[in-house]
Amino acid sequence: MRAGLWTILSFLEREPVLARVCVVQALGGGAEVRALRERILAELAAVVYGGRLEGARGGECAPLTAEGLVGAAYMIVYGRLGRCDSEPLTGLFGELMGMIVLPYLGPAAARREQARPTPRPLAEPQGERLSGPAGAEDPLQGVNMRLTYRTARVLEGVRENPGASNRQVADQAGIADPGQVSKLLRRLERLDLLTNQGLGHAQGEPNEWRLTPKGEQVVESIRMHSYPSPRMGVIQSTSSSEGEISSHETT
Repeated sequence: MRAGLWTILSFLEREPVLARVCVVQALGGGAEVRALRERILAELAAVVYGGRLEGARGGECAPLTAEGLVGAAYMIVYGRLGRCDSEPLTGLFGELMGMIVLPYLGPAAARREQARPTPRPLAEPQGERLSGPAGAEDPLQGVNMRLTYRTARVLEGVRENPGASNRQVADQAGIADPGQVSKLLRRLERLDLLTNQGLGHAQGEPNEWRLTPKGEQVVESIRMHSYPSPRMGVIQSTSSSEGEISSHETT
């Protein structure tokens, strides 16, 4: 249990942008994202519950105890990430371990866990980082909107196809509803990420969308936090399916 918790906290601390996507922004995701989150939490609770018989008190604990412990640990990490706290996540290790063992092994064991020295830092895996270089900031920091799978697809699509019309952007981003893509494009225009250089529907001509300098910076920042890919590289780090990480964007 100690090794597993330490590995999770170390990974989230090493990958702060991906941690916020998985822990914070996933709560605003669609049904598919929420179902995956619930499945993972249930699997973690099953691991905790499976170790209940190591102590004399554990046999009295129902499965709900394990679910509550995992949920509490998740929300503690969520709160730390949501506040963008400067304190390292691994600093939570002793307290979280104490909380987990308390109902199964008792208060004395919980105090021992809290007092134990933390493990050695894990070596960073070789290869590409999942969320950009060390110290890299959130791709949309300073832009008043959430990073979603759909937003990333639209911005990447406009960069690859400057002057694209609404329909072309929708096709490239995989958006079937013309109203949705129009609404998103206008929102990105208001945020000064896109500019429309076409005459528009008022004169019967298609829109021509291009990235602004600010939009170019955002796309570059998003790509820094993504797996390298010849096309739509950002998608691999924000979603593994056709759903969005966040079901809405704030303006």
